[in-house]
Amino acid sequence: MHWDFALILIFLGTAVPWLGRRRIQQLMKMPQTTKRDRLVLYASTVAFQWLAVALILWRTTTRGISPADMGLAIPQPALTIIIAAVLSALVFMNQILSLRRLSSHPAEAQGMLPQLALKIFPQDAVERLAFFAVVVTVSVCEELIYRGFAQRVFGNWFGSLGLRGVTIGAIAASAALFAIGHVYQGRRGTIATFVVGLLFSTVRAWTGSIVAPMIAHFVTISPQVCWHRRVCDRR
Repeated sequence: MHWDFALILIFLGTAVPWLGRRRIQQLMKMPQTTKRDRLVLYASTVAFQWLAVALILWRTTTRGISPADMGLAIPQPALTIIIAAVLSALVFMNQILSLRRLSSHPAEAQGMLPQLALKIFPQDAVERLAFFAVVVTVSVCEELIYRGFAQRVFGNWFGSLGLRGVTIGAIAASAALFAIGHVYQGRRGTIATFVVGLLFSTVRAWTGSIVAPMIAHFVTISPQVCWHRRVCDRR
């Protein structure tokens, strides 16, 4: 494994979860967030993720890995479209069922993630526009980072070691790294993220593209925003 790829993976597995947990702790200590707080959070998230992607694209291009090699292509258009539709429908229905459970069990809505959502989700038209940029950024950048870059690097690394089940190993390793980056969600959220990571990584390996996971990633967040708006309207 190249030294720069190793450093990026170490950063993703250590600094990213630490920074995420630190930011969440700061947000949870705040009685409430202002419009400025939310817009600054959105801007910093967008900037950080695109900078990370720019760095990765720079180093991978230097090492002879093209964007297409990291899944930014659609080698099987028909299969990718079908999988994108099915995967998006599955994650959308799962989110709807989860949010309905929260609505019918008020005690669960007092958990860390629902309370965090109330602090960071947009509350007016300007914030919703800015948050849309965040959702697009997260959907594109996290798929490029974890399913595009990390999964490709792990696959090459396992292959160079002569290990069996290279594809399965790369899928599991990239999903684990994805889950580690979301440890701020707590044990339950981290496990759920790992399962989602396994699903998305499998789709990336199957289709040879990260397009379907990108679309599904976007769909994963949308119902949460709608739920938040309903909660705010009731208040």
